Amino acid sequence: MRLTLADCFDPTGERFGIPTYPWKLAPDGYATRRQLRARGLRPGGQAVAAQILRPRRHREPLVAYLYRTDRARSVRPMTPGRWAALERANRARRTCPNCRTDAGYCIPPTVGLCVPCAYPDDEQRAA
Repeated sequence: MRLTLADCFDPTGERFGIPTYPWKLAPDGYATRRQLRARGLRPGGQAVAAQILRPRRHREPLVAYLYRTDRARSVRPMTPGRWAALERANRARRTCPNCRTDAGYCIPPTVGLCVPCAYPDDEQRAA
């Protein structure tokens, strides 16, 4: 769908089903997920309230969904249990399934093994 900047202005929601505004022209009181997170907020289960569109040539427009800031809730704090779960998850991403050692970095899923296990014949030589 080829859109112009004027097509992106639909504050009543007749054309797109929800209020739509051009890029960077959303009214006060709306924010994207990232903007909410920067303020220490989260959507808190509310539905998308509006959207902003940015037309692009020869491609689909960029869409950003907006949430109402007055209905947003504060971000839940990290508890000791959540910190422990996060540490276990990161440790699992760093552990090689072949040699069971901590690689010190997140093992890429495309390789699936640490570098010494994935490439046993390649010795690292000092330059």
